[in-house]
Amino acid sequence: MSALSQLTPLRHVRTAHLDVAYVEAGPADGSPVLLLHGFPYDIHSYVDVAPMLADAGFRVIVPYLRGHGDTRFLDAAVPRTGQQAALGQDLIELMDALRLPRAILAGYDWGGRAACVVAALRPERVSALVSVNGYLIQDISTSMQPIRPELEAGFWYFFYFLTERGRAGLAADRRGIAEVIWRRNSPDWRFNDAELDRAAAAFENPDYVDVVIHSYRHRLFHVPGAPEYSRLEAQLAQLPSISVPAVTLDGLADGNFPARDAATAGVRFTGPYEHRQVPHAGHNLPQEAPLAFADAIRSAAALAGLPSPAASLFSSQP
Repeated sequence: MSALSQLTPLRHVRTAHLDVAYVEAGPADGSPVLLLHGFPYDIHSYVDVAPMLADAGFRVIVPYLRGHGDTRFLDAAVPRTGQQAALGQDLIELMDALRLPRAILAGYDWGGRAACVVAALRPERVSALVSVNGYLIQDISTSMQPIRPELEAGFWYFFYFLTERGRAGLAADRRGIAEVIWRRNSPDWRFNDAELDRAAAAFENPDYVDVVIHSYRHRLFHVPGAPEYSRLEAQLAQLPSISVPAVTLDGLADGNFPARDAATAGVRFTGPYEHRQVPHAGHNLPQEAPLAFADAIRSAAALAGLPSPAASLFSSQP
């Protein structure tokens, strides 16, 4: 693991409920970009993207989500919810704590969902959006409708986590469950043990199991959310459109989320919009195809009329 690149040093900032651990790179006066990781991954999904963007002049901020890495709850009494409204509210509060009136939001999986939540409900805070797998706000009311069996098979952990056996399994082997999910999510990605170990260190957070279990039980309509997020969840239940400039990405080798064309992927995006398909990339797209992800951020900045570097700056990996 010592030979692997690390995103360092960690900084900390306090929000209403969290001490958020994050990495920052690039000039302080650059256009801010928040890079948001998914489950079961960590900030090192952006280990190549972050320095590319920083070198190109963006102010890059990569936080650990609640329940991951060195991010901690401030109060033992706060519910360890993983619901989508909480992830979105965490992001707004992080921007407030960092005194960022607006930023480009970019992410995948849980992180992409948080970005979509903020883009939909607080568009005045979002300069542009980059989202893997498109519109990620959950329609919880329809969450128990079945999908194609071969896709259901890839979501085995959704249903496993509904059980107390699943909670015990996650607590007992966080890394092992992540490895199975990684291989299904990204069948073309040849990650190694050291890369998995680097990410799995973030799963040792004391709130990881509670946050993850609540996230999947809530999204499948099996447990309520925290009362403080009820208003936001009611708004999200309406599946609000996203009007900010947006670039969406689908990996052509995503084991659980088949790639779509622009017309299908663009549903609920009403502003300037581009959709791209990325060859050989799976679900952890920023780590598997960092050039494509960084270039999507450059394009999103251009759609928003922000100063953005030339495409040639992303012509080779660091």
